Amino acid sequence: FRNSGQTCVAANRFLVHESVYEDFVARLTSEAETLALGHGLDSRTTIGPLINEAACRKAAAFVDDAIVRGARVTTGGDWAQGPFWGNFFPPTVIRDATDEMACTCFESFAPLAPVIKFSTAAEAVALANDTPAGLACYLYSQDLALAWRMAEELEYGMVGINEALISHAEIPFGGIKESGVGRE
Repeated sequence: FRNSGQTCVAANRFLVHESVYEDFVARLTSEAETLALGHGLDSRTTIGPLINEAACRKAAAFVDDAIVRGARVTTGGDWAQGPFWGNFFPPTVIRDATDEMACTCFESFAPLAPVIKFSTAAEAVALANDTPAGLACYLYSQDLALAWRMAEELEYGMVGINEALISHAEIPFGGIKESGVGRE
């Protein structure tokens, strides 16, 4: 949920092995519920607003589409209301997501975390590659040999293995597919 999901390298969906799926969703939901929406100058704030009202409408539409298609929201999902809440959207975990939902097919640039269950590494790679975007992806595994084999099959300009902070000024930055050609 870094920067309310508004970074070009933000995770747009989580592909989680079926053996840890339930625990992952429960833990992600619990962590998301600790985040506090608010003004950036308030020391209690851990997540801020989206860029504009249109971004909130897009996030809400993605959530609605997921629900209609069978997903369940475990936390968040409701556009925040209040005196200055116009552009705030809460961290939202969407379980039982599929690759047919808008929230998994398009970049949201919002604090949405759709979680898709997979069974095999080949299935995970196929799901991960089934997107027009190709800037960055992240994979976590205790089996580093498997992680490296999967990383070589992933169609992304940057792949983080057991690491989510993969961009630094000293290293090349760039993607493939609709996420650009070449490196900065």
